[in-house]
Amino acid sequence: MVDPSDDIPAPDSGRRLPRWLKRNVPKGDPGHKTTNLMKELGLETVCEEAKCPNRMECYSQQTATFMILGAVCTRACSFCSVSRGAPQELAADEPERLAEAAYRLGLKHVVITSVTRDDLPDGGADHYFRCIEAVREKTGATIEVLTPDFIESKEALARVLAAKPEVFNHNTETVPRLYRRVRGPKSEYAWTLELLRQVKQIAPETKTKSGLMLGLGETREELLDTLADLRDANVDFLTLGQYLQPDQKKYLPVVRYLRPEEFDELGEQAKAMGFVKVASGPFVRSSYHARDMAESF
Repeated sequence: MVDPSDDIPAPDSGRRLPRWLKRNVPKGDPGHKTTNLMKELGLETVCEEAKCPNRMECYSQQTATFMILGAVCTRACSFCSVSRGAPQELAADEPERLAEAAYRLGLKHVVITSVTRDDLPDGGADHYFRCIEAVREKTGATIEVLTPDFIESKEALARVLAAKPEVFNHNTETVPRLYRRVRGPKSEYAWTLELLRQVKQIAPETKTKSGLMLGLGETREELLDTLADLRDANVDFLTLGQYLQPDQKKYLPVVRYLRPEEFDELGEQAKAMGFVKVASGPFVRSSYHARDMAESF
C-alpha cells in the first residue's frame, strides 16, 4: 500500500511528488545508441520534445516514438512542452531517414507521431502517408500512428489510412468540461470522437487507440462517461496516465496525483467496458510499450 505521506520534492516547483512517481535515473547513458542515431539522421522524437519520463527506459531498449513534420507545433496546448510558433518547412527526405532509423534499430513495431500543422492544407496527412510507406517498405514493421486532428478534415484522415497503419491513435487527453482549457480553442471533443469513428468506417480492420491524462481536475464520473464515449466510438485500445506539469510557469498545474491502485482499478473498469487492451498507470503514456499492446491484433 502506498503511503501518501512518503513524498519527495517535485523538480522545478514547490509541489511535492508522491513516492510512487520517483524514478531511478540510469547511470551513464544507456540510450546512447538511440540518441546518437537520432542526431545522425536528423530526426526528432516526442520522447525528447515532450520530456517523457520514460525516455531513458525506451532509449535503452533501442526504441523511440518518432516525431515528424518538424519540431514546432502550430497549437499551444496548455499541457505540452513541445515548441510552438512559426512552423518549419517539410523535409522531403524525412520518410527515408525515418525508415533508415527504424531499420537500424531493428524495430518490429514503429510509432510515428507529429506536431500539429494547421498551416498545411492537409495537416500533414500526405507526409504521414509517405512515412508509413517508407518504413514498411524498408522494415516490414507494423505501424502505429499518433496523429493530430487534421483540422477536422475527413479527406486528410482518409489519406493517412490509405497507407494502412495497423494502429491509429488520436488522444482524447481529458474530459469534455476541461477540453478547451487543456487543448486550446481549436480543439473539439466531438471531433475527436468523430475522427475515431471515421477510422473504423474507412478502415474497419485498423485498431483504434486513445489516451487520457489524469489529475487535471476531472471527476471519476466525468472520466467514466468519457470512456463510455470512446467505447461508443469503437475504440479498441486505451491508455491512462498521470499528468505531470512540464514547467510550473507555463503549463497547467497538477490538481491531483492518483495512486497506483486507483490506476489499477480504473484499468479494470475500462476492460469491463469492452476495451480490448488497456494500459493504466502513473507512468503510462500514449506509446509506452506500444508493441506489447498492439500484439493483441
